[in-house]
Amino acid sequence: MRIEDVYIWDINAKWLGISPLQLMENAGSGVARVIEERFGRGLKIAVFSGTGNNGGDGFVAARHLSFENEVTLFLVGDEAKIRSEEAKRNWEILGGLEFMEIKVLEDSSHVRSLDLSGFDVIVDALLGAGTKGEPREPIRSAIEKINEYAGKAKIVSVDLPSGYPSKVRVKADFAVTFQWDKEEYEGFERVVVKIGYPRELYHLVGPGEAKFALRKKGQHKGQNGKLLVVGGSGDYFGAPYLASKAASYLVDLVYLAMPEYSARRISDPDLILRPVEGDNFTPEHVEGLIELAGKVDAVVIGPGLGLRGETKTFVREFIKRCEKPLVIDADGLKAVAEDLSVLRGKKFVLTPHAGEFRVLFGLSPEGSLREKAELAMEKAKEIGGVILLKGPYDIISNGKTWKYNKTGNRGMTTGGTGDVLAGIVGALLALGNEPLRAASVGAFLNGLAGDMVKEELGENFTALEVAKKVPHAAKWVEEF
Repeated sequence: MRIEDVYIWDINAKWLGISPLQLMENAGSGVARVIEERFGRGLKIAVFSGTGNNGGDGFVAARHLSFENEVTLFLVGDEAKIRSEEAKRNWEILGGLEFMEIKVLEDSSHVRSLDLSGFDVIVDALLGAGTKGEPREPIRSAIEKINEYAGKAKIVSVDLPSGYPSKVRVKADFAVTFQWDKEEYEGFERVVVKIGYPRELYHLVGPGEAKFALRKKGQHKGQNGKLLVVGGSGDYFGAPYLASKAASYLVDLVYLAMPEYSARRISDPDLILRPVEGDNFTPEHVEGLIELAGKVDAVVIGPGLGLRGETKTFVREFIKRCEKPLVIDADGLKAVAEDLSVLRGKKFVLTPHAGEFRVLFGLSPEGSLREKAELAMEKAKEIGGVILLKGPYDIISNGKTWKYNKTGNRGMTTGGTGDVLAGIVGALLALGNEPLRAASVGAFLNGLAGDMVKEELGENFTALEVAKKVPHAAKWVEEF
């Protein structure tokens, strides 16, 4: 697991109803428990807390330790700068306790004059994993002060030694880290304690991933994603329009390539129409569209293409030559089902429902969530890409791991919601996300938008209403 996963799991746990206050309580009590198991009770303990959530864990640890030890808590910084509600709440609790000494050290001169020689254990809860660069004052002086007692007192860090990975860091005997070890941590001993995350969080997609996936990168037009949607035919024009419309809320530019016959029915100033000659796509269109694909960050191909032989040949030829990340949806899936080798070496997401999955792989996904997930994972590994298997619970796999999404409702069986999903996934690819995250978060946002429509209209609505709720779903994620 990586440090980024910590933030994602915290946010997703909150979404499941596990409050940050509960997690902080479990983290701090876990630290206290390890200290007493290792060093006993009846100790003199100094706890150094910063003003962030790492400091909040320290407040909780200090309270638990105070039951059978003599504890002094040093707050390094201004108490007005204690950031989160959870840390503030635990700080207020400490303020009402008579049997713990609390000292606020607002500047480095207060820190430097400290004498810690009477303490058996020093707890470092100054800085968490999100800190960048070398620590600033007065934290820097606190780290230096703690290090003066390395080898004299036992030094225990909360999550990781404050200042890590910079050179200015606490010389901890060990760190108590939470739930699982982190890939980035090395060079110090770790003790892992559980803090109440349920097993679901390994696989469930939630607002945590979505927050990261939706981050904008640039200040100028075109820097936040350019997407090409290739779809439509003489028979269909709604499907590629729905995909493009949904994507247009998330990226800067959406090019919609359609046969000119159906393109005439679209008039939307938010999309850049690129009509091609004729009623349907044919191999003659490959060259021009590959050139257009060179100007974008990702491509969605498939919605409304139809199943003519020449169109299927066009799809396979385009995919063979396209070097951009791809979402292959709807009729595009039926075209590649005839020759899966065109996917070799590509970065892509396939978005089949159960019937399309059977067309692609000759097997129907059946049984429990886990059984379906294992089949999706096996097939994703075989083809070297990501599969987003649509259903009551969407299942997403890259062949190494699997995720599932449970947003969405029965109203989304209406035609076109799969096209909206393809557009959202394409937009997330265009924003620079890896296929697994783009597909997972796409499923989550699509379902969330559908749930928002259901709240307003009940279970009777159209796919265009879901597309129009995409910016509301994105805003909800950003504010969660």
